[in-house]
Amino acid sequence: QVQLVESGGGLVQAGDSLRLSCATSGRTFSRTGMGWFRQPPGKEREFVAAISWSGAHTYYADSVKGRFTISRDNAKNTVYLQMNSLTPEDTAVYCCAATRVLYSTVEREYDYWGQGTQVTVSS
Repeated sequence: QVQLVESGGGLVQAGDSLRLSCATSGRTFSRTGMGWFRQPPGKEREFVAAISWSGAHTYYADSVKGRFTISRDNAKNTVYLQMNSLTPEDTAVYCCAATRVLYSTVEREYDYWGQGTQVTVSS
């Protein structure tokens, strides 16, 4: 079993930055692929970013590429999502997730999910 707890969401203005954190426990973090997903209001959940076990490989949705950065600190069992140049279209509940595979951009391959943190970007 893996527990995931997100933090760092909030209300910001367009152009601002936020850093989300996801603290994990219960599984060897260094052998867990991690991802961030988001669910905008009235829409389905979508992939945002993923990072491999060691952090050597990262993957991004086209909509956030160049603005968001995923990273991890295996010593702290934590994964981060740095979000820059936020727009109202980034408004969503952001969830982190853990997978037993090296990495994945596919939602169904994630085994464990956090409760999510709300990010609201005003224009």
